[in-house]
Amino acid sequence: MADNERRKQDTEAVLLNYSVKTYHIEFIGNITKLYSDKGVFALKSIDPHIGIDFIRNIQRLYQRGYNRIVPIYQTMDGRYAVLHNNRLYYLMPWLSDQENGERSERNKQMFRELARMHTLSVREITVEAEEREEHYQSTNEEWKKQLGFLREFVESCEKKWYMSPFELMYCTYYTDLSQALEYSTKKLEDWYEKTKDHEKIRTVVTHGKVSLKHYVYDDRGYGYFINFENSRTAPPHFDLLPYLVEAARTYPFPCDDCVDLLYNYMRYFPLKPEEVLLFQSYLAYPESSIAVVKGYVEKKGNRSELQYVRHFQRQYWLVKNIEYMVMKIEENERAKKAAAEAQQQQQQQQQEPNPE
Repeated sequence: MADNERRKQDTEAVLLNYSVKTYHIEFIGNITKLYSDKGVFALKSIDPHIGIDFIRNIQRLYQRGYNRIVPIYQTMDGRYAVLHNNRLYYLMPWLSDQENGERSERNKQMFRELARMHTLSVREITVEAEEREEHYQSTNEEWKKQLGFLREFVESCEKKWYMSPFELMYCTYYTDLSQALEYSTKKLEDWYEKTKDHEKIRTVVTHGKVSLKHYVYDDRGYGYFINFENSRTAPPHFDLLPYLVEAARTYPFPCDDCVDLLYNYMRYFPLKPEEVLLFQSYLAYPESSIAVVKGYVEKKGNRSELQYVRHFQRQYWLVKNIEYMVMKIEENERAKKAAAEAQQQQQQQQQEPNPE
C-alpha cells in the first residue's frame, strides 16, 4: 500500500507538466494507467541514463516519417519526458491491443514494420580499417580459444574410466558444438575478407527488444511498436538475432517460420551479402552452450549435477534448432547467388553481337 501511495504521489507530480485531468489511476506492472478527461493514457518511467538515447531515437524516427511507434506526448513546455525523483517519465496513449489474428500473421506484420523502420532510419557511418581489423582479430582469437577449451575438455573426459552424467552428455554433443563454433569462425573470416577494405557500415535505429509483447494494435487494427527504452543506433542484426535466438529456445523443432520471417523482412529491407555473412556467424555461435560447459568445469554457482545436465540439454536443443535455421539460410543464399549469376550470364549473352 505504501508503495502504491508513493507511486500515486509521483504520478500526480509528473502530470502537473501535462494539461491532463485524471479521474482514476491503476498500477499495472511498471506502467501507470490513467483515466482522464482527454482519454486513457499510459505513464511509464525509465532510468535517466538510457533516457537520452531513447528520446533521441524517437525523435529521429519521427523526423524520418516513421509513425508506427506509440506516440510520446509532449509536456506543456515541449519536452518529451519529465525528470522526477531520479526517474524519467513519459506519457503515451493506452492501446487496447484487441487484435485477434493468428500469431504467425502478427509476426509477419511486425517484421514488415521492423523492416520499414530500419529502411527509414538507415544511414552509413565511417569505420576505420584498424577498428574493423581489431574487432575481427579479437573475436577470431577468442573463438579459437573457446574451440581449444572444448577440445581439451572432451579429451580429459574421454581419459576417465567413469564419466559423470554431464561429461558423458558433453562427449555425445561435442561434435555438434565444435562444428557450430567452426562454422561461426569460418563465416566471420568470410565477412572480414569481404569487408576489410570497406570504409562504411550501415546502421539503423534498432528497437532493442523486438517481440509480440512490444507490438500492439489500436482500435483500427494498426500495429505499433512500444518499449523503445533499449533502442540504439546499430547494424540491423541487433534486432534480428535476439528475436530468432529466443524463438529457438524450445524443444527441438524445424522452425521454418523463423526463416520465413527473416526473408519476409529482407523483402522490404534486403541485407547486403556481407551483412548476411556476419549475421550467419553470430547466429550459429553456440554462446550459451559454451557458458554452461565453462560453468561446469569451473564449478561456478550451486547447480547440482542433475541441474547442469538439464540446463545443458536445453542449450543443446537451442544449438540444433539454430543449426536448422542456419542451414536453411545457407541454402537460400546459395540459390540467390546462383540465380544472380545465371541472370548476369544471360545478360552478357544478350549483349554479345550475333554472328552473321
